[in-house]
Amino acid sequence: MLSDCAFDTQVAADGQEALERLSAFNADVIVSDLVMPRMDGFELLRHLKERGDLTPAIALTGFGSMEKALAAVHDLKAFWFLEKPVEARAFKILLDRAIRYKRSLQKTAELKRDLSLRGVLGDLVGTSPAMQQIFSLIRQVAPTSAPVLICGESGTGKELVAREIHKCSSRGDGPFVAINAAALPETLVESELFGHEKGAFTGAMERSAGCFEQAHGGTLFLDEIGEMPSSTQPKLLRVLEDLRVRRLGGRHEIAVDARVLAATSQALGTHLREELYYRLSVFQILIPPLREHKEDIPQIADVMLENLNRKHGTRVTGVDADVLVMFQRYDWPGNVRELRNILERAAIVTGDGPIRMTDLPSPAFGVSTATYARPSDGEDGRFKLQPGQPLMKLEEAYIKLTLDHVHGNRKLAAGMLGISLRTLQNRIAALREEAKTTAPGS
Repeated sequence: MLSDCAFDTQVAADGQEALERLSAFNADVIVSDLVMPRMDGFELLRHLKERGDLTPAIALTGFGSMEKALAAVHDLKAFWFLEKPVEARAFKILLDRAIRYKRSLQKTAELKRDLSLRGVLGDLVGTSPAMQQIFSLIRQVAPTSAPVLICGESGTGKELVAREIHKCSSRGDGPFVAINAAALPETLVESELFGHEKGAFTGAMERSAGCFEQAHGGTLFLDEIGEMPSSTQPKLLRVLEDLRVRRLGGRHEIAVDARVLAATSQALGTHLREELYYRLSVFQILIPPLREHKEDIPQIADVMLENLNRKHGTRVTGVDADVLVMFQRYDWPGNVRELRNILERAAIVTGDGPIRMTDLPSPAFGVSTATYARPSDGEDGRFKLQPGQPLMKLEEAYIKLTLDHVHGNRKLAAGMLGISLRTLQNRIAALREEAKTTAPGS
């Protein structure tokens, strides 16, 4: 029966031989009788449990041995049981479920190793408490079928979180379909979601499957759900509750099996119907803006540059220390997306070696990076440290140097100096007043 299903199968006469074969055969599922010579199925399951082997085991039991089979499932952590003689269809369904369960366990183990070594979850990166909390929530919710509402500012990586939830779930091998409600005209939203029949409306030249059908067996990601038209929201709610869709112009409902993840960068109070909000937000994940976990920037930049090197064939080795200092002082209104865009442009310009200040685009951070120099360089007659200079003169020179560097942008200069804008303005006013009182003839 297993051979007919194209499974690579090894056969053992009893539990003892099974343990010997398992040392060289990495099984996805173990199918074991409970009554066998030498070592029976109970003893085999006990050995597997004691050594921490998480391979799902299906116990086969004879008629009237239901109590023993349940004991194997409950006490010895068998995956499930089947009564003999085995019915082929039920056996195949149970095997498929057990294999998906094993793959889910393997993914979880790989993710834990990756997280412990690098603080990386797929394309998500960070060892800060904020990002570790995100990783923990993803690991908790991924194995379930619960809807998830992902909240965060634009550019924080909401779709990346959705993709990782999908990859870490038992649906990871199925389709991942993403739709942005804010990018679709109101007249096309329902057609995109639910599909349409030929002739359902002007321009419907052929039948088209909607996103729910396309995501069957996988995950549907609804981005910017707060922008969905209010007229569509009750229909979406009904699909979420019934798991059935009717194409526009269609007469029959179609069963769909798609997990729904939604995201928004807005406050939802005035944008979603209350009942839809509660249905989608069974589990919520809030992604912090980049300015709240800047300590992750060096690690994020390293991982991004690895991907960009593969994409563009470049050999960028990292980011210069001066660039990292500026990255840490910038507020990143565009979040991780802005960081990636800047790094991508800089990687292409650099080509080989580390990214330096002169490789950054001039509009980045409101700075003309071509004129950058360290305060101690003393180039072109600019500020240079010398013994015995008054502290106020040093402060004045450094503020002037910084303002010149950012072309007079006081907000950016204050960020680079590590002070508030108001403090910078007060210091400039004080320095001007001091200059008046010490000027000749004053």
